Amino acid sequence: MDALISALLLQTGYNTALVSVGAGLLGASAGAIGTFVLLRKRSLVTDAISHATLPGLALAFIIMAFLTGDGRWMPGLLIGAALSAAAGLLGVIWITRRTRLTEDVAIGAVLSVFFGLGVVLLTVIQSLDSGGQAGLTGFLLGSTAGMLRSEAETIAVTAALTGCAIFLLRRPFTLVCFDQDYATTRGIDVRRVDLAMMGLVLAVTVIGLKVAGLVLIVALTIIPPVAARFWTNRPERMVLIAALIGAAAAYGGAVISSLGERLPTGALIVLLTFGIFLFSLIFSPVRGVLAGSYAQFVMRKRVHERQGLLALARAEPIYDPLTMRVLRRAGFVRPDGVPSLQGRAAAAAAVRDEALWELYRREFPSEAASIEYQGLVPISEAVPPDMVTELERRFTLKGA
Repeated sequence: MDALISALLLQTGYNTALVSVGAGLLGASAGAIGTFVLLRKRSLVTDAISHATLPGLALAFIIMAFLTGDGRWMPGLLIGAALSAAAGLLGVIWITRRTRLTEDVAIGAVLSVFFGLGVVLLTVIQSLDSGGQAGLTGFLLGSTAGMLRSEAETIAVTAALTGCAIFLLRRPFTLVCFDQDYATTRGIDVRRVDLAMMGLVLAVTVIGLKVAGLVLIVALTIIPPVAARFWTNRPERMVLIAALIGAAAAYGGAVISSLGERLPTGALIVLLTFGIFLFSLIFSPVRGVLAGSYAQFVMRKRVHERQGLLALARAEPIYDPLTMRVLRRAGFVRPDGVPSLQGRAAAAAAVRDEALWELYRREFPSEAASIEYQGLVPISEAVPPDMVTELERRFTLKGA
């Protein structure tokens, strides 16, 4: 436990601290750009990009091994991965635009073909006399153990620059995600914005290969924004929350992996990210399961209470046990089933409220259409006070 606390407080050495900070910056960038990709409904493109990096990594390794005798120079591997991923991304775009095939079909084809080519090239590398796949295994599942200081600095600086680019482009990204026609009328080139978005996804994917691995980096761009969606309905807050979740998971995964020699960084990051997602799914007060169940319980109680009060006002018998139980607990009905004075007053108020709701829907249909749970909440809680006064005036005139 002491070792974990020391690692979390960046007290276990400069290299480990630099790797952890770099992983945190990478996670923040991945969560932020993943939010826009999720809102644009193109999350699976990140999966195609990550798998398309494998042949580029292998080819870069082979070329550098033949030229220098060592194919493990990380900048060269990342350049090869970027070129290969760009080819895969362009392949998806070309298939989608030039054929009748849908995007998911194009993604499946590119993903499988590029990954298959990468596996073949890895088999070729095993036969080389340059250390086999020793320099590539860390790119498959992620590994920060033994990472050089220069490699950690490259990841940290590049992740920070990518995060700055996402921050600068957040407004056109948001407009294109929600209404590309309106974005076009504002003079925004939707195609260029899409390319910039995919370019940043590509950059985050390539940077994160050493940290999370090409198999698992897709989780870092998808799960944080999905978890953030449970906490807010506003896109700008969703981007911020997703960035924080991604940063926390990547930082924590890198820290924990530094405590053991063979702990896979990518798997730990994904598990931490999933843990945050699970917590959000259950406990979020906005869209969580518990909050949804409680809201459903309250709504069901309101329906039974309202229908029970209207039945009391019409002197109709109530056969539903739940309705009677709700009315008894509210004090509207005595144990022998007879309405109490409080119940009679509430029933009269419910009838008047129902009449006001009906008048409001008839006189102001467009405004009424935008209000949820009409008739289940008092009209005074759903519309402005001056409108309630006007409705009561019209209701009184009609009654007179």
